[in-house]
Amino acid sequence: MNCYLRGSMGLSLSVGLGLAQAQPRRKVLVIAGDGSLLMNLGALATVATAAPRNLLCIVMDNGHYQLTGGQVTATGGRTDLAALARGAGIVQAGTVADQETLRHAVAEALAADGPAVIVAKVDGEGSNARPGKDPVALKYLFMAAVGTVPAQMI
Repeated sequence: MNCYLRGSMGLSLSVGLGLAQAQPRRKVLVIAGDGSLLMNLGALATVATAAPRNLLCIVMDNGHYQLTGGQVTATGGRTDLAALARGAGIVQAGTVADQETLRHAVAEALAADGPAVIVAKVDGEGSNARPGKDPVALKYLFMAAVGTVPAQMI
């Protein structure tokens, strides 16, 4: 049920919103990087307006555009993504800085009606690993997960 995006930096929250709207009985968890969310801040306003009850976005904020060479993002300076989410109208938005607080925040957000955004501050020394599958295979995995293609086609 993991649906990886490749070559679509900035679009994970938008894709997650579409999935949450198409599958309202399922909880949809989006995991995005700070750089990815910064590339499409308008998605926060769109999520707030649509107000899907089943959407949680966890932003892994290391203060860097990890996949493009490690350049410092605005969150490595003064920008607060949780504040931006709240400003867009997402009431359930906050920042965590350790694993235990993250576990608690995720459990709380999944138990409540969303949308919710949790910004997880993480170490800036990360990997730039990418999903090993090619984009076409990832597309079919996604389609199978949402029930639009038979699993045997994968």
